[in-house]
Amino acid sequence: MEIPTEMIKKLREQTGAGIMDCRNALLSCGGDIEKALDFLKEKGLLKAQKKSERSTSQGIVESYIHTAGRIGAMVELNCETDFVARTDEFKGLAHCLAMQVAALAPKYVSEEEIKEGEDIDPKEACLLTQPYIIDPAVTVKDVITETIAKVGENIRVGRFIRYELGSRE
Repeated sequence: MEIPTEMIKKLREQTGAGIMDCRNALLSCGGDIEKALDFLKEKGLLKAQKKSERSTSQGIVESYIHTAGRIGAMVELNCETDFVARTDEFKGLAHCLAMQVAALAPKYVSEEEIKEGEDIDPKEACLLTQPYIIDPAVTVKDVITETIAKVGENIRVGRFIRYELGSRE
């Protein structure tokens, strides 16, 4: 089966996957773009799971100050190499996560940090389980996983802090 170059380009633009990965996904899915998208997402999840144990000693600290200047947030986003830390994809993710922290005020990075007996909803209190502010159909963890698949390295949120004028919490 011959796959048109335009289809490969379209799939690549939607997923950020490599040209050969897009071509192979389209071939294995009989030229169906929707099936190829699902195929690549599944492949990306598997890649992300394999990379989850790798050390993340590089990264950046990104800040976001809300327009009125009353709320600000800083996020430490870690990856494996300084090369990935300098990419637009990684920097964009860090900026969006800082906006997420400013907007939704999570208390913890993940559910593992919740103290036993604390009566809170993890979907609201944990950054990774919150609906992503740019696309509420997915969680922050899903967006990080997609980025891991695109850049080929493990990514972790190290820590974050949020400031609100007049608040002492």
